[in-house]
Amino acid sequence: MKKWTKEQITEFSRADDMHVSPFYEDGKIYGTPTWIWSVVVDGDLYVRAYNGQQSRWYQSAMTQGAGQIKFASQTFETIYTDASGDAILDQKINAAYSSKYQESPYLPPMLAKGPVSATVKISPK
Repeated sequence: MKKWTKEQITEFSRADDMHVSPFYEDGKIYGTPTWIWSVVVDGDLYVRAYNGQQSRWYQSAMTQGAGQIKFASQTFETIYTDASGDAILDQKINAAYSSKYQESPYLPPMLAKGPVSATVKISPK
């Protein structure tokens, strides 16, 4: 599996303008871009669905496993994989969210059970 470059990871860790677009059911057409928070942990890029596993984009990402992200006027073809269920990784991701988004009133919900159960690793295709 491909890895993000160090430069990309550095940009992602600072960014607050990422959009995810998993494929629709046909596996060819990209879904509607959804603005999302992202964090970097151990050199990998992670996102969470605010509405947990009921989020449409999350369901598409898990079903299709691929799509794209848009970030800082760039588009990247991506692979989406389930990253929930590892207690140590969940703690690291929680810490990254807490550090990056500490001033936001939306932080506490992102650390709750629903969004934590909908954690996704995004890798380049």
